[in-house]
Parts: sequence; structure tokens; C-alpha cells
Amino acid sequence: MVMVFYGSNGKSHPVSMENKVEHQTENQIAYDIHLPSDLGTLYKVRLGLQSLENNISLLFLCHFKIQNTSTLDTFSLTINKTLPLSPNGDRWIEFPIQWPLKEALSVVTYHLIVFSRNILNERNLVHMTACIYGTHGDTGDRSLLQSLQNVQQGEKNESFLVIVDAVDLGELEKIVLLISSKTDCKLDIKKLYVQEAVKQYPIYVYEVNEEFSVNANKPEIQREIPVSFVIRGEQQKNDIDNNLNKEGRQVKELTEYTIKVFTGDKRGAGTDANVHIILFGNEDKSEVFQLAHSLEHQNPFERGKVDTFKIKTKNVGTLRSIEIGHDGKGFASGWFLEKVEITDAARNSMHCFNCNRSVDQSIITLYMLFSF
Repeated sequence: MVMVFYGSNGKSHPVSMENKVEHQTENQIAYDIHLPSDLGTLYKVRLGLQSLENNISLLFLCHFKIQNTSTLDTFSLTINKTLPLSPNGDRWIEFPIQWPLKEALSVVTYHLIVFSRNILNERNLVHMTACIYGTHGDTGDRSLLQSLQNVQQGEKNESFLVIVDAVDLGELEKIVLLISSKTDCKLDIKKLYVQEAVKQYPIYVYEVNEEFSVNANKPEIQREIPVSFVIRGEQQKNDIDNNLNKEGRQVKELTEYTIKVFTGDKRGAGTDANVHIILFGNEDKSEVFQLAHSLEHQNPFERGKVDTFKIKTKNVGTLRSIEIGHDGKGFASGWFLEKVEITDAARNSMHCFNCNRSVDQSIITLYMLFSF
């Protein structure tokens, strides 16, 4: 059994429940744990089973109590739940910590709907998790393929529902997918929807539109998917359905863009910050793409290096400009960008966007220098 503690300044690493202090009664065990002092005020705990292997038996949790040995502040909660929560299902429980005179967050049931083409056929060969991030923290890695509900399978498309219980995440920001397999397989994922079970809106939409190839050379793939847009009402949903519900047409109109990013060859040119890009054409603009997985380098945007990224998005027409920037995170986040070259697979054309300056602010706009 492990626990993860969330505070106002961050979260702890998984804390293994191994250091038993004493068995106070037959069914009560006390543990002595040490948390980083910089977590701030604790506001939630995630408690779960680290592994479901080795024929582990069900674990029934009655009561939880935590005490700060310095201040003697104490929090206790009656749980009365069994892990895992369902056969082959979620093995985590989250609950808020309510200290005296402080308002606790509520526990929310989230519906995560996965739209894909072939996951159901590959589900026994692959392990897939999702971690949902919001302004109030994250869910940790939750399994997507162990306990599926409301499965719908058509001739070309499929969808299924995954239920995730978590302390209120606030405004949702991104999802990190982790896909692994011991055998060769391909997963074609189209998009993800997330919403609260008791609310019709908002619906957070994450456009993926990528085929993930897992093999011996790449047994594990991780992708960070930012929120593409948020549906906040019925009229907006109807407008989107009218324009985008023809899935066959939508997929055909997707275009692959190859993006080459040239980092300058001078002292301090590289960056560890998270870089993102938006493409602008004469017909439309793309969603925001995080440039996180370079085809050449594990650590992209190093001094004097060229990093290549491939993205798929709607056809924006002839490229006119791009917005590129970073979040300023990491040590020495300033970045000297030389240029960006983008190849449009649909038009078999390459467009060059010159920069030759430091990118210190969050976003800069670059206009096309030349194309051929």
C-alpha cells in the first residue's frame, strides 16, 4: 500500500507503508512517515495499491487518521471501502483533508470518454493509463483498460467510458497518456472527453489524432495532451456537432506537419522550458501543440541542435505565420531560437520562419520568410 500527499506547494513522492510503528489492535496499524517540509498545507491524500500482481487479496479500509507529530494537528476520516474498487478496476482512493477552520475540497466523479479506432481489439496486449491535471492537482496514473463501461463499437469508430473518482481538480488543463506493451501493437486514438458525472457541462475536449506504435525499440510511449477546447453549453455543443460530427470527413482532412526547430549555437541558447506552437494559415489555425517529443533527442532544444516533431491537425490552408513560446519553467529557461521550418505533407511544401533572437516572453509571432 502506498500514499501520495498533496499540499499547497506540491505533492510528495509515493510513500510506501512499510515502516510500521506498532499494531495497536488486531485490525489497526500505525506508520511513521516523513514528508518534505515544503509541501505546505496538506489538502488531499491518494491511497492505493502499488501493484495488483502476486494474487493480492482485497484490502478493506475502515478508518484513516493522520497526525502532525510537531503540532499535534489531527485529521481522521471513515473510509469503509475495498481496494481495488471493482474487479480489475481502479486501485486508488482519494480523499480531501479537512483541518480545523479550513474548508475541504469535495470528491468528484469524472467521466473520461475515449474515442478510438482499435483499442478494444488490442486491450489485452497493452497497458494504458491517463493522468488528468487541473488547477488543484492531478489524479495520478489511472488505468484506462481494466474496467470499461458503456462500450460502443461501430464499423470504423469506437468509444468507451472510464470512471475516475478524485478530489476536485478545478479547471482541467491537460492529460498525460502512458502506453506500454510487451508485444508490438498500434493504438489509434482520436480524442478524449472529460466531464463531471453529475454535470452536463463543461466538457473538456482533448484532440489526439495519433497512431501510437509500441514495439521492442519503443516499449513505452508518453504523450502530454493539452485541452483543445471546452464545451460550456448546449448551443456550443450543437455548433460543434454540426461542423465536426462527420468523422470520416474530419479524419480525411487531417494534415501531417513536420516541424523542425533550430536552436542557436551560442552560450545559454538552450532551454528546459516546455515549448508550444500554433500554426496559422489562410483558412484556419491549429490548436496548441506541446513540442515535447523530439524525433532526434531525448532532451530537446539544446544548444546548436535541430529537433524534429510531427503533428496532425486540421488543414489550416497555406501557412502564413506561427506562434511559438514557452512556459518559462526550468533552470535558465531563456531560449535562443534560430528558425523554424515546417513541411506541409498535404501540399508537399516547406515553409521557413526566421527568428534569430531570444524567446524570453511567453509567446512570439513569426511570419513566413520563404517557402518552396
